[in-house]
Amino acid sequence: MKIDGVFSGGGVKAFAYVGALEVLEEKGFSFVRVAGSSAGAIVSGMIAAGYSVKEIKELFINLDMNQFMDRSLVERYVPIWKWVSLYFTMGLYKGDRFENWLYQVLAKKNIYTFHDLPKDSLRVVVADLTLGKIVVIPDDLERLYNLRPESFLVAKAIRMSASLPYFFRPEKIMNTNREKSVVVDGAVLSTLPIWIFDQEKEKKQRPVLGMKLTASYDQLPAKKITNALDLTKDLIDTMRIAHDARYISTKHQEDVLFLPVTDVTVADLDLSAKDKQRLIDFGKVRATSFLKHWPN
Repeated sequence: MKIDGVFSGGGVKAFAYVGALEVLEEKGFSFVRVAGSSAGAIVSGMIAAGYSVKEIKELFINLDMNQFMDRSLVERYVPIWKWVSLYFTMGLYKGDRFENWLYQVLAKKNIYTFHDLPKDSLRVVVADLTLGKIVVIPDDLERLYNLRPESFLVAKAIRMSASLPYFFRPEKIMNTNREKSVVVDGAVLSTLPIWIFDQEKEKKQRPVLGMKLTASYDQLPAKKITNALDLTKDLIDTMRIAHDARYISTKHQEDVLFLPVTDVTVADLDLSAKDKQRLIDFGKVRATSFLKHWPN
């Protein structure tokens, strides 16, 4: 069965996607269009580029995520400088190595710009903090930035979407107001952009499957706020999920495969091979159970 897929952010928790994708493939599902934020943009990009589930698994399993922690020459010799520079650069790591890795991975499938992909096969969500907008790439490139979608690098779009705040430095891009927009992780404003495929005027052609690396919204635990740091963190978390929570709970709850990974943080770059496999197996179990009643 041909379907469309939407993948949420969640950092390294995305290993669970591999297991879910294995089950979907075994059951005969294949993706026509995909969309995602943050880690979901990475997975979506691989699928749109033509990577098989087996190839994605091999890429993820063999990936040393510490290689992406690129620092300036000064920071290598004066470690404390990275914390000082954080104030000005807004990110601990440059993100250049990460983008280069994405470029090389996509190049192996002869994918460089959005022109190289099947039409409408990939949409990547980013957050433009300067304009205060959720931005969909490539759809909004010309309208907001005077950029031609067919010449925009897919690796650049994914890197922008996966710019975890304070971890990777945000991308800066000139907008139509002749200002430099600060663009960060798409999951800041919409972690599961399943609404993308509802904006189209034509009748829905295929089932849309969402995958989210948390529990369902009505099962999220209550937060315990005891100090200012808790308040700040939970304020950001609440804003981050509020948009999607309302939309999904009223329209798409039954079409979302929730993968509640709770024992791994989004930036845990030192996952062991055992931990990676455990997440993959978890994704398999959850997907197998979900597909017993989907699609309806």
